Amino acid sequence: MTFLIIIIAVLVAVFFVQIGKARELASVIREDNSGEYENNNYQAAIGMVFMVAFLVLCVVSFIYYIPYILGWGPNTAASKHGPSVDYMFNITLFFTAIVFFACQFLLFYFGWKFRGRKGARAKYWSHDERLEMVWMLIPAVVMTFLVVGGLRAWNQAMADVSDKEVIGKDYIEIEATGMQFAWLLRYPGRDNKLGTKHFTKITGTNPLGQDWTDEKNIDDFHPSEIVLPVGKKVRVRINSRDVLHNFYLPQFRVKMDAVPGMPTYFVFTPTVTSDSMRTRYKKYPHWNIPDKKDETKKRYEAFEYELACSELCGRGHYSMRRVVKIVTEEEYENWLDEQEKTSHYLANVYKDDNTKVKAKADEFVKLLENKEKVKAALKIVSDLAAKATPAELEKYNAIINALKVALKVTRKTLNLQESEAATAKALSTAAAVVPAENAEEKDAQDSTKQDTTKAI
Repeated sequence: MTFLIIIIAVLVAVFFVQIGKARELASVIREDNSGEYENNNYQAAIGMVFMVAFLVLCVVSFIYYIPYILGWGPNTAASKHGPSVDYMFNITLFFTAIVFFACQFLLFYFGWKFRGRKGARAKYWSHDERLEMVWMLIPAVVMTFLVVGGLRAWNQAMADVSDKEVIGKDYIEIEATGMQFAWLLRYPGRDNKLGTKHFTKITGTNPLGQDWTDEKNIDDFHPSEIVLPVGKKVRVRINSRDVLHNFYLPQFRVKMDAVPGMPTYFVFTPTVTSDSMRTRYKKYPHWNIPDKKDETKKRYEAFEYELACSELCGRGHYSMRRVVKIVTEEEYENWLDEQEKTSHYLANVYKDDNTKVKAKADEFVKLLENKEKVKAALKIVSDLAAKATPAELEKYNAIINALKVALKVTRKTLNLQESEAATAKALSTAAAVVPAENAEEKDAQDSTKQDTTKAI
């Protein structure tokens, strides 16, 4: 259908051009200047019709694509600093739209008004100081307004974390390294600190060149997607391993070059979860059509935030995509639980490590074991609470709350003694309501986990 419309438009344009040439040729044959004036009228009238059609098409197309345009419809910013960026884009669009429509109107209107006519003479007009002052002062005022507003938005968007903010409490820090053609992601573990790295240490099993003599690297892990808690400030370290890339999160108005040898950063706070964004898109007809990649789902159901590279970096540039998920704090903590045991050090270095870091790694493994013991106890008690009578429910809820407190400790602490104490207290509390058969099953699970850890 689109191809047919294009063909028709081309044929119509050719038709009018041929008519104009025929009229011009006829006037030359007749040696009559009136034909020239008629042609001028015709061309000026066609220009005015084209102007109206063109401007109407601009407005209609803009309205049609609102559901897809960043900053409009459902695509308002999903980050704290985003609205200020959207405001600057929209206010800039407002002023440039006025200039655009005015210029297009005057361009074609002057072609109509000052077309060649019999007896008409051009008027000599050297200059007009008032007009010159107007077209100097108005742009100057508008540009001043835009520049000052742009600087305010820039300072808000590009601000780094302050010295008073505590990592892990006030913000989290992650790392994204671009390479042809993928993003290598790295999260700090429970110490909230990314370990040191150096490009000379890059190997097939160490893609980021992490320094395994640095204890901070023990709990760092490399996820396949970015998962962040809503409402939490995030500082992203941005690097490149080869050529120039660009870290781009369109819905969050985050965009920063990844430059080889020159680390950059971006700080932002996500404000809309992935589920909330899907709910927002659900209200728009454009997002209620089958998804191109999975026709069993509608577009809004298949939606995910994404990390893209917006710098042309080679043939595989298009494939530099990572899924980004914004979740609740509880969902984020549960995700961290699963990712923590995938530490790159434990998977690739721990077994054969003979350095002094190995002792610290042994403590980290025990911390993970303690956390898993508390989680297992919490699951057993929660399952029992689901079957408990109303009279017993209060007792179970009290125990569950106590186990949740212990789980929070074993998730966060770096102190092995504190972890052991919290675990022992949790298991003792759970033992008061756990039947013997469940306790035996739990012991068997703990034994299996320990054997698995040794196998690592």
